[in-house]
Amino acid sequence: MNEESAERVLERGELLRRFGRPRTHRLVFTNGIFDLLHVGHLQSLERARALGDRLVVAVNSDASARRLKGPERPYQPAADRARLLAALRVVDAVTVFDEDTPAELLEALLPDVLVKGADYEGRDIAGADAVRAAGGEVRLIDLVPGCSTTALAGRIRGDG
Repeated sequence: MNEESAERVLERGELLRRFGRPRTHRLVFTNGIFDLLHVGHLQSLERARALGDRLVVAVNSDASARRLKGPERPYQPAADRARLLAALRVVDAVTVFDEDTPAELLEALLPDVLVKGADYEGRDIAGADAVRAAGGEVRLIDLVPGCSTTALAGRIRGDG
């Protein structure tokens, strides 16, 4: 077991202690379920990390994922999803949140950059107002065409 990746999975209090304000680095934040980690996730995380000095990823808990995606999800438990993300070189820290959105976490952390996929164009982004009010920015990044957990699960099932 890679202890380095386990050490990068942080409870909220520790995350805020290490990455909260004041800070000397440009902090980038993104979030998602990250079920069935795929190259689309990796490329999005690489693009997000390029926008700053540190990247924090917040992962929906199992209960949160079920509320958002239905009773069949997530395919993997939050602890496993968090460890997989923490093992990626571009990710500096991972935390799990139980709310439906990371708005409360974002209001406490106030990253310099909040990153979401371009599919959020024209939609309300949880926590965006708090990030902007603190002088941060919200950036939308292009998704990798054809790369999604839903599409991958469909191929595995033989649906697509």
